[in-house]
Parts: sequence; structure tokens; C-alpha cells
Amino acid sequence: MDHLKNMRSLITRPRIAMLASAAIAYLATASICLALLLALAGYAAAGGWRFLRVAALTAPRDARGLVVLLRTRWMLRQMIARRRGIAQLFGATAAANSHRVCFLYEDQSWTFRQVDEYSNRVANLLMESGHRPGQVVAILAESRPQFACLWLGAAKAGVVSALINFNLRAQSLLHCLHAADATSLIFGAELASAVLEVAPSLPAGLRLYCLGGGNGGLSNAADLDANLLRASTLQPAYPVKQGPNAKDRLFYIYTSGTTGMPKAAVISHLRFAMMSNTIGLFFGLGLGDILYDCLPLYHTAGGILGIGQAFLRGVTVVIKRKFSASAFWDDCARYQCTAAQYIGEICRYLLAQPAKQSDRRHRVRVMFGNGLRPQIWREFQQRFGVDKMGEFYGATESNCNMVNIDNTVGAVGFLSQIAPSVYPLRLVRVDPDTGEPLRNPRDQLCVPAGPGEPGELIGSVVPGDAIRGIDGYVCKQATEKKMLRNVLRHGDCYFSTGDVLVMDELGYMYFRDRTGDTFRWKGENVEACLSNVLSLADCAVYGVEVPGNEGRAGMAAVADPEGRGVEVARLAQHLPRLLPAYARPLFLRIVRHIEATGTFKMKKTELRKDGFDPDRCCGDPLYYLCCRSGQYLALDGPAFAAIARGEIRF
Repeated sequence: MDHLKNMRSLITRPRIAMLASAAIAYLATASICLALLLALAGYAAAGGWRFLRVAALTAPRDARGLVVLLRTRWMLRQMIARRRGIAQLFGATAAANSHRVCFLYEDQSWTFRQVDEYSNRVANLLMESGHRPGQVVAILAESRPQFACLWLGAAKAGVVSALINFNLRAQSLLHCLHAADATSLIFGAELASAVLEVAPSLPAGLRLYCLGGGNGGLSNAADLDANLLRASTLQPAYPVKQGPNAKDRLFYIYTSGTTGMPKAAVISHLRFAMMSNTIGLFFGLGLGDILYDCLPLYHTAGGILGIGQAFLRGVTVVIKRKFSASAFWDDCARYQCTAAQYIGEICRYLLAQPAKQSDRRHRVRVMFGNGLRPQIWREFQQRFGVDKMGEFYGATESNCNMVNIDNTVGAVGFLSQIAPSVYPLRLVRVDPDTGEPLRNPRDQLCVPAGPGEPGELIGSVVPGDAIRGIDGYVCKQATEKKMLRNVLRHGDCYFSTGDVLVMDELGYMYFRDRTGDTFRWKGENVEACLSNVLSLADCAVYGVEVPGNEGRAGMAAVADPEGRGVEVARLAQHLPRLLPAYARPLFLRIVRHIEATGTFKMKKTELRKDGFDPDRCCGDPLYYLCCRSGQYLALDGPAFAAIARGEIRF
């Protein structure tokens, strides 16, 4: 049945007209050129002119994308055939650029040779202390050159690293250690208090190492710096005789799912190489470039797309411990940066800074990242003189990645309309209440979304393929939950991103919203732990728009069926221990009940529409999180107006 559908889709009026025109012209004149011209004319006259127009406008873009795709595939195949991992690729880069600068950090300068030697010390120390290939070392530290050197050294020893968000505390931190099955934890001295807080509950047998001198106040923690000084700087022999497998796990990056707890997403050597090298190829990054990376190194953007430019392409990377809007352009000028990274909020923060001479006193030609609002795109480029903004779409654990390579305002990437099967990402329509894909009643297959129609982005899964395969999560059950089956034909499989996008007629993709139970605020996905704190059965968390802010902020509707009142003060007291500041809901709405669907999924569409506007919320008690006091305060008409005017900020 599926084969018949495919055959019918190939037989269209324009194609029939094209073949008929070509046949008639050739039989009449025996001229191949004339036959081709008449074939095109017949195709256009029968309605194919739209496709010809799209092809003419997008062929250069698609050709460039195809070249990068083919080059990336070739590199990944070579990694598999030659059994080379990221450590081996870095080794080749370091050998060719040993005296060139790899990292710039504050007043420090790290050459490729120094990075190589430091990571060799890490590898030798891990091997001498009994770490075996496949074991996991968790890294909890703020951004600095040593952070990247630690996981690189672990890779040289065949050890997998777990890169933990340094904002996590208490149960979230413990969950990350247990989820990765970590045997050791390397923590920065600046985060010793976070480790001390959970010390009694740490996994049994977990070895502790303190980065930054001393033991951080933990008697059972070793001084990592002192131990590294005694370790050899020589390249260690890889612990597995046949060498690394490019498909092996390199490290874990944690992402929030629908349960509220971070999930460990697997990053293989192949995936690291694919992601970082693709960005480098599209934006022409290489020797002579200096990249400003002010993003956290535990995150995909900063830790893979940023650090990968140094390790694989010889780019000098400037590492910042923390982002500073006031110092951004001064730093770019000081370090003579030619490229920089961002998330959408960073661009807004930079625009909000008072104008100064250093706004254009820099050499940055390209910035790449995600979340840049279309409304400020051109204004940002004009004020700061950046030639190209490289907006991209990518989910850490998925095979759905796109890049906007031609500075089209608002687009997060593109899909070829000439040859869509080359990179098989699709949009399918979803139910606005449940977020679930809609299916055709006749065959139970998903319904494709057309141009201009919102749809969830999904990616065809091809097991074993270097680009179309899925590394997923450490938890196999969590990975399986992201799989959609019987999508466009019976038996196929796609990865579900949970993100709703819209595609225009030229194939450009635009981010619209997120499905499911998470919300996105300042670049992170989170789900609150309200039910645990308040012991309530029903609690719905969703995203609402805040004037002057990118994306959506978290708002929670809490059910109080008996009308006894909700302990808002208790919530404000306990949430800081459970969630980082950026993850806490900014708004609360107390309701009598939350409607559910037949499959017991909470309906959030109307809640999202109401937002935090008192006039739309039917008299329900509303609260907003005061950033100064950390308390939830009553949100009435005057407070709503103050938020709309920007007088109350978040």
C-alpha cells in the first residue's frame, strides 16, 4: 500500500506535461536542446513553475549545504575506518599547531602543546588510579581551560565524562551523579559548598577530586592539582589494544526532560565531530580565527560547538568564566576575536547596554548561536557591525540539526525543497492541547504540515548511520519515549523533538513554540517540582510571553480544589534548593481544577492564552516572583501594567 502511495506521488500533472512535451519536440525535431526547453516550458505551464522558481532561488544555498554534508560524511567515515576518536583528532591538530594558542583565559594563554600535556597528565592519573575504559568521571566546575582538558584527558584514557551544570544543587545534583553511574567526581573549589551539602548522600565509593587546590573542606577529597603535577606529560597508550571506536561515548551532557530532573544525553565521538565540524565549515572558521566563547562549557553550544573549533580546526578560543554584557565587546577587541557565540538573551542584553565606542571597535565578522529574535536581528547587526548571524537549531540528544547559512532573518535553518530526501527532517501537525502528533484516521499515519503551517520537527532515524543515527539518553527508556513510529509509512521511525516550527515555501524554518510540559527561559528547558513541595496532585507548568523578553517564561497553575489556599511562601522558600534561579516559575496561578484530556494529559492551551493577565484569569489569585526579595508577590492590575512597561523586570 505504501509503495502504491509513493508511485502516485511521483505521477503529477507537471511531470506528465514535461515528458509529453519532450517526447513531441524530440520526435518532431530530433533536437535534444529544443526537447529540454519545451519540457521545461510544459512543466512550468502545467503548474510546475512554482517548483522551478523555488529551485532557482535556493539552488546555491542547497549546493553549499550539500558540499558541507558530503565533507562531514567523509570525515565521519574516516573516523570509523581508522578508529579515531576526538583525542586522536585533537592530537593531529596539536602536532600541526603545537606553539599556536589554543585557549585564552583572563590573562592566561594556553598553547596546543600545553593543552596536550595537561590532558596527558589527566589521562595518566586516571589510569594509574584504577579508572577503566567505559567508567564515568563527573565534572562539576565553572568554565576555564582545565574543564575542556579534563574531559579530553579522560577520553585519552577511554573514560567517559559527565559534564554537570554547575547551577544544580541538592537532589538535582545527586540525580546527575546517579544517572551517569559516576565512579569519580572532579569539582571546582568554587563549588565545594554544593558538594558539601550533598556529601552524606553521595554514591558509595565515589572518589572525589578538588580542582583549584586543597580538598574544598571535604576530608576524603584529593587535591587534583597536586596529583596532576606528579603525573606524566607523555601521551599514554590507549587502554584498548585495537584503539578507540568512533561510535563510543565521549561524554554526557544533561538536559531537562518532562520529569523535571535532568537527563544524561549521550555525546559520541562521532556526534561531537559532526556538530563542531559542520559549524566550522559553514562559517569558514579555521587557523587565524579567534572565537569568543562566553557560554558555559557543560552545555552543547559552549562545550561542543565552541571548544570543538579549537580541538578539530585549530581555532583559538577565548573562554570566559561567566558572561558579562558590559565586557563583551571590550573582550572581543582585547583578544582580537573574529567570531563569537551567543544565545538569544545575550543579544538582547548587549542591545540593552548603553552605546559606547567599543561597540564597533572589534573584528568580529560572524556570530553563531540560537534564540536570536527576528525583531532585533537587523538592529543588532547594524549597531555592532557583525556581517553574519549564524542562527541554528539543534537538540543535544537528537539527529535534528539545521543551520541558517545565508543570514535570512528569523530562520533557524533550512530544508532543501529540491531534494528533501537528502536530509530527511519533516514537520508533522500536532494537537494544540496534548502536543501529540495528529494521525490520519484512515491509515493512522502522521499528517505532514505544509508551508506556513506549524508542525513538530521530527528526524528520520537510520540505525548505524553516522548522521541519521541516534545516541539518545543514557536511559534507554527515556530514548524510546522520544521515538515516533509509523509516521509517514508503516514501519518507519522518527525522533520527536517536541519543538514546533514553521517552514516557508523556500524551505526556511522558523521556531514557533515547544510542545509538551517543559518551558524555555533564558536558553534552558525546565519543569518545576511544585507538586513535591506543596503535596498537590495537579500542577501544570507552561510558557508565557513576557514583554521585552525572548522566548517564554515559566508559569505554574496550581490546583486548590478545596479552596484552602496555597502556601506560596513555602514554595518560595524551598524552590531555591531544588532549582537554579533561571528555572523557577516566574508566575503562579491558583485554580480550582485543571482540565485533562481523555488520556489524562493536562490541557494547557487556554492557560497559555490567559498568561498572567488578571483580566483574563477569571479572578484566580496570581503571583509573580520578585527577583529582589525572592518571594512571590500578589499580581494585580497595577503590577501587570508595571511588568508590561518594563518597570518590574526579571
